[in-house]
Amino acid sequence: MPSFIYRARNKAGRKVKGELDVASLEMARMTLQRKGFTEIKVKPKPKDLLEGTFLEGKVKTRDMVVFSRQFSTMINAGVPILEALQVMCEQTENKKLRRKLNEIRIDVEGGSSLYEGMAKHKDVFDDLYTNMVNAGETGGVLDGVLERLSEYIEKADKLKSKVKGAMAYPIVIFVVAIAVVGVILTFVIPTFADMFEGFGAELPVVTKVVINLSNAVTSNILWIILGIILLVVGFSLFYRWERGRQIVDQTILFLPIFGPLLRKVAVARFSRMLGTMLASGVPILYSLDVVSRTAGNKVVENGVQKARQSISEGQTIHEPLDETGVFPPMVVHMISIGETTGNLDSMLGKIADFYDDEVDNAVDTLTSLIEPIMITFLGVVVGGLVISMYLPIFKMAGTVL
Repeated sequence: MPSFIYRARNKAGRKVKGELDVASLEMARMTLQRKGFTEIKVKPKPKDLLEGTFLEGKVKTRDMVVFSRQFSTMINAGVPILEALQVMCEQTENKKLRRKLNEIRIDVEGGSSLYEGMAKHKDVFDDLYTNMVNAGETGGVLDGVLERLSEYIEKADKLKSKVKGAMAYPIVIFVVAIAVVGVILTFVIPTFADMFEGFGAELPVVTKVVINLSNAVTSNILWIILGIILLVVGFSLFYRWERGRQIVDQTILFLPIFGPLLRKVAVARFSRMLGTMLASGVPILYSLDVVSRTAGNKVVENGVQKARQSISEGQTIHEPLDETGVFPPMVVHMISIGETTGNLDSMLGKIADFYDDEVDNAVDTLTSLIEPIMITFLGVVVGGLVISMYLPIFKMAGTVL
């Protein structure tokens, strides 16, 4: 449907502006006149060349948090959904989110529910978001659900940022170390090797090893680059394979240093997501299905799906989770108590809060542990290469003296 932008005076005499999605320019004028607007100026909305492309940008977590909170506030204040969507369209700064909200507003205006409108835009409103909105609409508690969503999104993003920070630091240091070593072997060592050839003296064993390594790298640099590319592509294809992803995800969870952190993250994410959905009135079977598909780890996903199957057969949720080996006994026991007492959502919230703090502590510990290890590694490798090149010079200086 065509979009039109307008400027006019409302009944109170204030200047207003906005957008309309109607069939024609004449219909836009009639719509504004029926609302009591005067001094109406309407024109077709210019087409945004970036609309619908990757250049339009993406909807950030902060955008979703702000939208959810403001939308919740308006719904709680009694503002009709259609009017609240119109206000959000006018004040949302993110272009992509504004466009999506406008399309949702048109669908709602045409008789669709808010859930149905949002469900068409999975790239912005995921399954968790839309199903919680559906539960909120059905139960008449949409404002509360939106508030819970904003809290969940904010905490989930905070958790994600912590993990990214913890993982990024050692990766960056390692990449820098490899790059430095590569530059030394490719450009610095050959210069020393040419210089040593004129000495005519026997070189130390360490120096010979480094020079041979440099020769191997420089003469096979293209094969090395090709091998790295093939390794990355091969790993990517292996991870896309169902069994391959299961192997990789299981290995990651049981790594010596990063494994405990990632297990805590998996528990916190599962607990927060499932607890939020159950507290919002989403049925448990559907909640578990959504949680499993967004778990981010195949081991956790399979465990949650087994729990879903167990509940559908009239059994408990905690036993299949215990079998995954990811969830600690304390968590399984607390979930069991929550099932027994009928307070599973509140128990999951407590677990999530506890493990958020555990992730904080684990990240701090990991950073303090990895920092000296990586600095030592970088110093030993680079320092070892430099010393190996200066050994012949020291040897010659000693002979002269």
